[in-house]
Amino acid sequence: MAAAAQIQSLKDHFLIAMPGLSGSIFANSLTYLCEHSEDGAMGIIVNHPLDLCWGDVYEQFDLDNACQADQRVLAGGPVHTDRGFILHRNDGQRWESSLTVTTDVALTTSLDIITALANGSGPEKSLMALGYAGWAAGQLEEELGDNCWLTLPSNSSILFDVPFDRKAAMAAATLGIDLDLLTSCAGHA
Repeated sequence: MAAAAQIQSLKDHFLIAMPGLSGSIFANSLTYLCEHSEDGAMGIIVNHPLDLCWGDVYEQFDLDNACQADQRVLAGGPVHTDRGFILHRNDGQRWESSLTVTTDVALTTSLDIITALANGSGPEKSLMALGYAGWAAGQLEEELGDNCWLTLPSNSSILFDVPFDRKAAMAAATLGIDLDLLTSCAGHA
């Protein structure tokens, strides 16, 4: 029996959903991968805002001085939609529960960062999401083989500075691709 091929990690990459994923939570999505190994993958959809603002989250925790209260919370993915995730620039601050993705980007799930964001002492660049996107071992690789996703290295400007409705198109443009010209029909030779 041959040894399993080692996967190339797509951690700190974007996944752009192809038109074949229409009708799912991933339709027109741009997902930032926070983790990817032979055990599976985990990411946050970074361009699907909910009808929920940061101020609504602050209110749930009785936090005053709510900075950036009008920013929209994202639908981060279909897994644990009741849990909050803060994707942010890794600025050297220490939080109770963080995953360092790169030297520049971290993912934090603890209340201390929400409190800091509410009072203006949190990371300067951040996104708040409910839920995450998760793939079991081999699942993402199978979806990549089925041409469900385009992959590309992430770009922190697209991640944190581009409006939600332009993120996927801007990421695709870095590959020279116009998403409006893609079709869900595929041919096979």
